[in-house]
Amino acid sequence: WGGMINGIMTLSGAWDKLRTDPILRFMIVAISFYGMSTFEGPMMSIKTVNALSHNTDWTIGHVHSGGLGWVAFISLGALYALIPKLFGKERVYSTRLIEWHFWVATIGVVLYVASMWIAGVMQGLMWRAVNADGTLTYSFVEALAATKPYYLVRFLGGAMVLSGMFIMAYNLWRTVRPPAVVAAPAAAAA
Repeated sequence: WGGMINGIMTLSGAWDKLRTDPILRFMIVAISFYGMSTFEGPMMSIKTVNALSHNTDWTIGHVHSGGLGWVAFISLGALYALIPKLFGKERVYSTRLIEWHFWVATIGVVLYVASMWIAGVMQGLMWRAVNADGTLTYSFVEALAATKPYYLVRFLGGAMVLSGMFIMAYNLWRTVRPPAVVAAPAAAAA
C-alpha cells in the first residue's frame, strides 16, 4: 500500500483539478484500483478465503481489477499526457473525448470486475454446498448455468472498455495527424 499512498499523496495538491482534468482522473482511478488489488491479493491468500475463491471467477475479477483498473488506466493517462508532447502539439485533439473515454472505460471495468467477483463467490459457495448424505448439492453444469447472467455483464463491461479504446484511438489519431495541406488555386485559363 506504500505505492498507493505515495501516488495519492503526490496528487494531493491537485484535487481541485479532478473536475477539469480527465487525464488526472485516469491516474486517480488507476491508483485506487491498485490499492484495491493490493489489498485483495493478500486477502485471497488467507486459507479460508482461498478455499472459497480458488479456481473461481473471483480470481479472474481480481486479476482484471489490477490489469484493467491499474495497469490500463495508468497507461492510458500516460498516453494522453505524453502523445501531444511527443508530436509537438499543445494538447490532445478533444478533452471531451477523453472524458467520454474515461467514463465509458470506468463503468466498463467496474461492471466487468464486479460481475466476476459476484460470480466467483457464487461459484465457490455452490461448489462447497453438500447434502446431508455428503454428496454435492450442485453439479458443475448447474454452477456454470447460474453464472451465465454474470458473463453477460462481463461481456458488456469488456465491450465498454473496448469502445473506450476506440474513442482513444480516434482522439489520438486526430491529435497527431498532420494538418491538411491546402492546394494553391489553379491559374485561370486565358
